[in-house]
Amino acid sequence: MWTLIRVISALAMLSAGMCHAQNAPTAREPYPVRPVRIIVPFAAGGPGDLISRLIAQKLSEGLGRQFYVENQGGAGGNIGMGTFMINPSLYGKVPYDPIKDFDPVTIAATTPNVLVAHTSVPATNVNELVDLIRAGKYRNYATPGAGTPSHLSGELFRAALKLELTAVPFHGGGPMIQSVLGGHTPIAFSSLPPAAPLIRDGAVRALAVTTAKRVSLLPGVPTLEEAGYPGQEGDTPQCVLVPAGTSRAIIDLLHREILRIIALPDVKEKFAAIGFEPIGTTPEEFAARIKVDVPRWAKIVREANIKVD
Repeated sequence: MWTLIRVISALAMLSAGMCHAQNAPTAREPYPVRPVRIIVPFAAGGPGDLISRLIAQKLSEGLGRQFYVENQGGAGGNIGMGTFMINPSLYGKVPYDPIKDFDPVTIAATTPNVLVAHTSVPATNVNELVDLIRAGKYRNYATPGAGTPSHLSGELFRAALKLELTAVPFHGGGPMIQSVLGGHTPIAFSSLPPAAPLIRDGAVRALAVTTAKRVSLLPGVPTLEEAGYPGQEGDTPQCVLVPAGTSRAIIDLLHREILRIIALPDVKEKFAAIGFEPIGTTPEEFAARIKVDVPRWAKIVREANIKVD
């Protein structure tokens, strides 16, 4: 049984991805000849899991064989090969090499990290927030967990501006955004999915996104570069990889099918509902990003002295 493993790219920042296969099939074999397992390195129910199940369903319909999801959470994603562009820097040892052990297929979708503030924070833009932080009005910011793409975006911002600001990690985006909503940690770097409903309702204020371009779900929110802070790009991509040595014919087949799937109107609608936008990079573009992002985020992890047990 061929195995596809989904990995959430960690920013790259984010750095993580979506597919891996055990016993890589060769070009001489028709593909797929058996049911295909998609391994999600996190628990069921999160945005990455939902995206994987949607793609699995469409691959099954398009290729005539069952693609099914298996969640392998735990160990910060290392069991299922989780945020693979960040984890090698966070953990002393991981059971894979992010460049040598996998062949990239595509970045299927991505979501920005977004700088948000509780409505009690008297800042309507990033400059005003920075002034408040430098005046000592705010000393903490919330993240969905140590070493997450959102945390690294926060540390990149803090270091670039030399701010006295301490990250407060929570166990996931839900608890984090609830703390922001309650005003306990009124500033946060968050991925878009947990923050989007509160932004739409006006309960929290989005000040900037970390992507290179504005995102369709928040067209009125500037990028950090537009706000006057270049070099702050980072997102949470959902990527597809296969084991090193998988035939190019199979990689190309999966790439074509996934690009077809993410262009479907119903898929775009479902992606948007959970805060993601379709991307569809080529394998070469994805490979180039891995080579840039692994050392980039390793530098941030090292300089911020981020430790994960």
